[in-house]
Amino acid sequence: MSESIDVHGLYSPQLYVGGAWRDSGDGSTFDVLDPADESVLARVADGTVDDAVAALDAAAAAQEDWARTAPRERSEILRAAYERIVDQTDAFARLISLEMGKPLGESAGEVAYGAEFLRWFSEEAVRIHGRWMTAPAGGSRLLTVKKPVGPCLLITPWNFPIAMATRKIGPAIAAGCTMVVKPAALTPLTTLAVARVFADVGLPAGVLNVVTSSHSSDISRTLMEDDRLRKVSFTGSTPVGKVLVEQSSGQLQRMSMELGGNAPFLVFEDADVDAAVEGAVLAKMRNMGEACTAANRFLVHTSVAEEFSTKLAERLGALTVGRGQDDGVDVGPLVQASAVDDVHQLVTDAVESGATVLTGGTRPDGPGFFYPPTVLADVPHDAGVVTQEIFGPVAPISTFDDEDEAIRRANATEYGLASYAFTRDLDRTIRLAERLDYGMVGINTGLLSNPAAPFGGVKQSGFGREGGFEGIEEYLETTYVGISAG
Repeated sequence: MSESIDVHGLYSPQLYVGGAWRDSGDGSTFDVLDPADESVLARVADGTVDDAVAALDAAAAAQEDWARTAPRERSEILRAAYERIVDQTDAFARLISLEMGKPLGESAGEVAYGAEFLRWFSEEAVRIHGRWMTAPAGGSRLLTVKKPVGPCLLITPWNFPIAMATRKIGPAIAAGCTMVVKPAALTPLTTLAVARVFADVGLPAGVLNVVTSSHSSDISRTLMEDDRLRKVSFTGSTPVGKVLVEQSSGQLQRMSMELGGNAPFLVFEDADVDAAVEGAVLAKMRNMGEACTAANRFLVHTSVAEEFSTKLAERLGALTVGRGQDDGVDVGPLVQASAVDDVHQLVTDAVESGATVLTGGTRPDGPGFFYPPTVLADVPHDAGVVTQEIFGPVAPISTFDDEDEAIRRANATEYGLASYAFTRDLDRTIRLAERLDYGMVGINTGLLSNPAAPFGGVKQSGFGREGGFEGIEEYLETTYVGISAG
């Protein structure tokens, strides 16, 4: 990918409200940093509460017309946006790499993944249907009709700037909903670029509004107190998600919560260890470990623990750490300085509790927010690096002796988003699918996410699903119509 690509031409550093680009009401801005060298990439509009209300005004004004828009028209707009983003893959990938840090190859993979949500929901837009049936007692007909839920607030995280935006925007557009998007302040540029794409392909004014801001809690609270807002979709931490759920009670908004995770990665005695190691690299190192689906703790059968640990340490230790835009780099920086602090503290505490460092574990000097891939063996079951979400390139390994112990320890967490297991036993696969208390279970794979599959968790990892046939249902209400048939 050429260094000459003008990524800044992809976006406007302003708010997008009612089909127009505009500065924040008070003219304020905030800085977006390059996590690789801590330089300022851009200064973007710092939206105020009044700006957010104006965005909701625009969404509410556009809702009725957009709901009546033909499904095929909504579909074609999504398809056109998909094609436009795919055509600009290199530019989008470089923009993501600059503001988020991930290597260019991984950024390009995210562009493909994120664009696919638009293609998937372009196909779902024309397949929204209800049902018709004769009442069991006869004499009447029962009709159900699907309708858009109405104006939505979509709050996206910083770690997958395009995919988290399209995963929410796609089904909302397909269902006939208007929206206010609040991207994370750490990585807002890609969402602004997505908004420009939709403007260019003819999405009507007011359907999609983007408010960048460093005052996220003030904005969400104000909008959720407004009875015009009917739906909130949030991806982020469990503590923040709980606050939003509480705030939603005043207006009884529909909620989709994709929250924290603590994914177990189980390696059984019959596993193909080499395949498990490759799966572990995928599950752990995607996005430098800054993913809610990242393998957070490795539970390995005693009989293969030494082989697995040694091979995983060799693989992760051989990865090249550096600026995401540079050739040959496998691992980019973490998103901010506090992330490095948190990860290193978890490693330090684990070592003090008896864990052994097989590779990594040493914090490098700056500039940039880097941390080396790290493998820890003999990690105590109660260490913070096991019980807390790491959100960094650290793989803590502990052992188990039998299947029941593995499942019990895998389920011993308040979270329930993603889980992984490597085994060649079909019967065990079925047992794991049924007994692991997670919204997603990966068998002999380290990569779970797919736009055609329902993404989401249980317990403290939230509720609702994104993607798949289920994803559009989050943006639809059901109306029952009873018709007398004489």
